Amino acid sequence: MNVDLFDFDLPTDNIALRPAAPRDAARMLVLEGDRTTDAGVSDLPSLLRRGDMLVFNDTRVIPAQLDGRRGDAKIGATLHKREGPRRWRAFIRNARRLRDGDVIDFGNGVSAAAVDREDDGSYALVFAGDEPVELLLERAGHMPLPPYIAGKRPTDERDADDYQTMFASEPGAVAAPTAALHFTPKLMAALDAAGIGHATLTLHVGAGTFLPVKATDTTEHKMHAEWGRIDAATADRLNAVRANGGRVIAVGTTSLRLIESATGEDDVIRPFDGDTAIFITPGYRFRGIDGLMTNFHLPRSTLFMLVSALIGRERMQAAYAHAIAQKYRFYSYGDASLLLP
Repeated sequence: MNVDLFDFDLPTDNIALRPAAPRDAARMLVLEGDRTTDAGVSDLPSLLRRGDMLVFNDTRVIPAQLDGRRGDAKIGATLHKREGPRRWRAFIRNARRLRDGDVIDFGNGVSAAAVDREDDGSYALVFAGDEPVELLLERAGHMPLPPYIAGKRPTDERDADDYQTMFASEPGAVAAPTAALHFTPKLMAALDAAGIGHATLTLHVGAGTFLPVKATDTTEHKMHAEWGRIDAATADRLNAVRANGGRVIAVGTTSLRLIESATGEDDVIRPFDGDTAIFITPGYRFRGIDGLMTNFHLPRSTLFMLVSALIGRERMQAAYAHAIAQKYRFYSYGDASLLLP
């Protein structure tokens, strides 16, 4: 499909620079069947059914943004996928000043050699020394806020908490699974009381999620791979929910993409441990999920293509036009939508 079909105009005033406080005070646009309803995240227990299950991504964001120097040249790096114990694939700013094998000094005793440049402009960074890379990042890195936020204000101490979900336990993501940012212990208690269960899986979100689609047709776009895991017990629980008439509701596109990667043509969710580069566009048949809670996405993005596949492109365009007119807050720190086809 032509990528222009997924374009829309978004006023900059609709882009959220901070999350709602408290988190579950965010607004939520509900698309259920043919109905469109303005609601709030705190209404979620009354919008779902007893026996439904929400699925969260328990990945934890690491301080994956690094600023350094190679000689007199300023070099920026955003890690996006681990390739080994001391090796991360990274998108590089000012990459024209790098040659294969150059060492970048990130300060605080942290340095890495840039090797194996790929066609997308990324390098593999091989970190020097024996300390775990996680410790090096704690010393030299900072929270990798999306460019549409970082371009408007600097990262600060609030972001260290604001950009982690309450489920974050498995370090490795360089972007937050932002739909889950809306959840609080109070909301989880209300969901439990309503008979709505929850489960977790792990998908380490990469910085490729922010890359624009440069191709003119969706068939020409190449997704970056991300590592994920669903264990056998979780797969069994999700299959049991559906067998008993409940719905599996993915919280965030990351959870959705991993569940769909783990689901066979027979609609059975299986354990999964490995990379996925699944790219979902209109015409895709969803096999493992029955609904999605997600934030509002960028125009021409793979994520807007995904929600268009779930609900229909024209319906999503109309819903986003409504959200813009009603001053919903967009992107990572913005409001939510609940999509129940």
